[in-house]
Amino acid sequence: MPALPVLILHVTLPVPAAQSYAFLADPRNMAQWASGLGQGLRPEADAWVAEGEAGRVTVRFAQTNPYGVLDHEVTLPDGARVAVPMRVVPNGEAASELTFTLFRQPGMDDAKFAEDAKWVMRDLQQLQQLLTPPDPA
Repeated sequence: MPALPVLILHVTLPVPAAQSYAFLADPRNMAQWASGLGQGLRPEADAWVAEGEAGRVTVRFAQTNPYGVLDHEVTLPDGARVAVPMRVVPNGEAASELTFTLFRQPGMDDAKFAEDAKWVMRDLQQLQQLLTPPDPA
């Protein structure tokens, strides 16, 4: 199979990397920012499952680690598996950088890939807002 086209999406999170990682590594927090997967996500055996528009979706997450790796694999209702590499790294003491690798799936046209990228960016921006501390005004 030829290499899939890819986009690297990125946001700066206004909290230390350890705080970002702790929040992101807990699948229960996905409902607060990941509109595509987070709703109804619940643990089941060694994975997390949700009922989507097209049916049951299974998500397996990387084990907790000291490297900021937040990779997960999504198994769609048709059995297709989608790799979702994510990383959080420090940016000084008070901020962190989150990268999200979006692979264009086989058979996906340019318009659908662009739509998926916009959707993921909206979710990442929602996460950014969620983690922004309130103004101490």
